[in-house]
Amino acid sequence: MKRPRGRTTGPRTPIALAIPALLAIAFLMLPLLGILARTEWSDLGAHLTGEGTTQALKLSLVVSFWALGLSLLLGVPLAWLLARVDFPGKAVVRSLVLLPMVLPPTVGGVALLLAFGRRGLLGPWLEDTFGITLPFQTSGAVIAATFVAMPFLVISLEGALGGLRPRYEETAASLGASPVRVFCTVTLPMVAPGLIAGAALTWARALGEFGATITFAGNLPGTTQTLPLQVYLLLQDSPEAATSVSLLLLAIAMAVLVALRGRWMGTPGDRGDRRRGRSEPLPDDAAAPALPQATEAEPAPPASPSASPPEERWSLHAEVTGFNRLTLDAGPGTTIAVVGPNGAGKTTLLRALLGLTPRAHAELRLGDTDVTGLAPHRRHVAWVPQDGALFPHMSALANTAYGPRALGVPRAEARRRAQEWLDRLGVGHLAHRKPAQVSGGQAQRVALARALAARPRLLLLDEPLAALDQTTRARVRHTLRTHLDTFGGVCLIVTHDPVEAVSLADRVLVLDQGIALQDEAPAEVTRHPRSPWVARMLGRNAWPGTAGPEGLALPGGGTLVVADPLPPGTEALAIIAPEAVSVHRDRPTGSPRNVWPGTIREITTSGSRLRLLITSSRAPDLVAEITPQAAAELGLSDGAPVWTSVKATEVTVVPT
Repeated sequence: MKRPRGRTTGPRTPIALAIPALLAIAFLMLPLLGILARTEWSDLGAHLTGEGTTQALKLSLVVSFWALGLSLLLGVPLAWLLARVDFPGKAVVRSLVLLPMVLPPTVGGVALLLAFGRRGLLGPWLEDTFGITLPFQTSGAVIAATFVAMPFLVISLEGALGGLRPRYEETAASLGASPVRVFCTVTLPMVAPGLIAGAALTWARALGEFGATITFAGNLPGTTQTLPLQVYLLLQDSPEAATSVSLLLLAIAMAVLVALRGRWMGTPGDRGDRRRGRSEPLPDDAAAPALPQATEAEPAPPASPSASPPEERWSLHAEVTGFNRLTLDAGPGTTIAVVGPNGAGKTTLLRALLGLTPRAHAELRLGDTDVTGLAPHRRHVAWVPQDGALFPHMSALANTAYGPRALGVPRAEARRRAQEWLDRLGVGHLAHRKPAQVSGGQAQRVALARALAARPRLLLLDEPLAALDQTTRARVRHTLRTHLDTFGGVCLIVTHDPVEAVSLADRVLVLDQGIALQDEAPAEVTRHPRSPWVARMLGRNAWPGTAGPEGLALPGGGTLVVADPLPPGTEALAIIAPEAVSVHRDRPTGSPRNVWPGTIREITTSGSRLRLLITSSRAPDLVAEITPQAAAELGLSDGAPVWTSVKATEVTVVPT
């Protein structure tokens, strides 16, 4: 059966909304149709090539482009200030920016006269000091057009900057780029759509300015008489010519708006900040299909011997206050894994070391250099955020070379170093691709290469391997471990993966609510975790309590009997391995000292074994691990009543 042609699916438009909407369209269309209907098409060429019209057109172009230049010079910094800096009176400044858009143009002209006229606030000073007179001069027309049109640029660019997440600029700063370099090479390219949209609207508005110009600059042919003023004069003597010139202005305005449709109005994230994980090329990239498409399982090329220059040695001493309250000391070549639950202060710690957050402050010394008072780009502290924050307008090679270039390395040397690091991490063949043209795992490896190419003294990695699959993660972990073995600085790695913590780190720093609970070797943290979260991350049961005469008194009541009790009153954490928990259908008899009834709430698979989540009114939730055969013999299923038992010798108690 054929579907009727011309019909679309989706909700029907309510009549009560459709009719007013159609009336609004008609209301906006009729004036334009009036111009088209009244235009003398046979005389259009003569009207537009008349001496007065061509002279006014040239003057309009001169005035509008000068107004655009002034708007860019003054408006771009103002938009950045409004989007990036909090300061007293910010709402008032934004209101001042919007004021010319809602102010009657003639009132704006009067205000300009009172400010820059010969009897205005600045007019006499400008004339006496510099010999500049603005009213009734072409420069006055430029000032009037700029006053009315610049808000379009500021508002458009501020919106684009507000949609650009600061992590791109922060990452660039961590690679050694100064604020001006970050603004020119990262911020402006990423907000280019908003900048172009604002510039186009500003130019079009300046081209059509009338009220402020005639009030402040007058209507002098060849000096201040722009096209809109020419239309005003022609309406009195030659209405047909006025209609033709109006049609020209209408065509210019429509051309600008059509050029801006959708293409320039998206936020920065619409273009370059596409979600990682798409490894296919972008549809509009004509060169991309010819490139070989990489997969996460590709073998990594051998490391270049020249990619391992002799490293300087940099120790770390940091005293962090604020939300985080801890002291860190580490010798050169030390790798510290930072672990803890969400909200523990892991990312805040990294940002404090970078000097990027007011939430916490770090007194930071790298080697013999105190960098506490230095700006982020002067600290030699490289940062890889969770999503990599690759600059979407740069290729992988340009991203990786960004740090060396910011530090003054010549272009050829920076690109050579960048290519070597990309090769070492197995993504050298993607050097000329943009971030949106690689997968999430590939993008993360490029981000790692970018940080390492900057040769930092302190390397901060925020879950650097989270986006990789298991095969690639193992390979990149090995490559990273190889580099960290020869790294002359200190590396902090935030991770939720116990394998990463054990295989990459020399120490594990456990945070909770900004406080260091444990800072020891991975083996010691694995054997005696002092945080319930870490114990659970390692797959173990963790019960906090208070030591008593017979064992550990649990917060919800009851006592956990242990073989080696602590002094009474000691706050402690009981660690119970899941495989040490026995599961029975009937109450067990024999030696176990800790026996509780419970109910199976969840059964999951863990490798070749089953993990059971058992809840009880007499003990905290307990995870047990048994074989599938044992589960079948016991007839276990969700909701089944069971008994659990734990021997006192299987409980490890750690003071907290």
